[in-house]
Amino acid sequence: MKISGGKYRGKSLFSPQSEAVRPTSDRMREAVFNILRSRLGFDLSDKVFYDVFAGSGAMGLEALSQGFGSVYFFDTDTATLQKNLKLFPNEAARAHVVCGDILQLRPLDAPADVLFMDAPYNKGLTEKALLRLGAGAFLRDGALCLVEVEKNEKCLLPPAFELLDERRYGLAKLIIARFKA
Repeated sequence: MKISGGKYRGKSLFSPQSEAVRPTSDRMREAVFNILRSRLGFDLSDKVFYDVFAGSGAMGLEALSQGFGSVYFFDTDTATLQKNLKLFPNEAARAHVVCGDILQLRPLDAPADVLFMDAPYNKGLTEKALLRLGAGAFLRDGALCLVEVEKNEKCLLPPAFELLDERRYGLAKLIIARFKA
């Protein structure tokens, strides 16, 4: 697994050893940042990125590489993420790890401009997490939300999320939505 673009393009990352963990594909990560650039422009230095169910942190590390001002990683198991963050010692001020269950956490002082979420497939966590994030002041009004689910998984967006697009990448589907406070 490698960073696909930006300042750290080509840098290798540690992958989780557990077979239960399924990192976002390189192709999907590249597509996400192409979408973000087309919708947000090229200056991302003042934007806050949330990587929810971060796992290895590959998506959030990609966001750092691509120039986001700050990145928040949310997960209950941060072992692989912490190993990967050590590969980026110069980014400590922009990288923030939040260890805990997203359904139980309190909102942060820095609401997200961009949310990427990749919950375990077919566990019913995607809708619950979106409800929590939308109701809990985690997201700025107009935040762009990119949600990865299994390609056949039904995902009902809560009313505060406007569906913009859906795209398929191999075994995964990317849901693109906008949050309306």
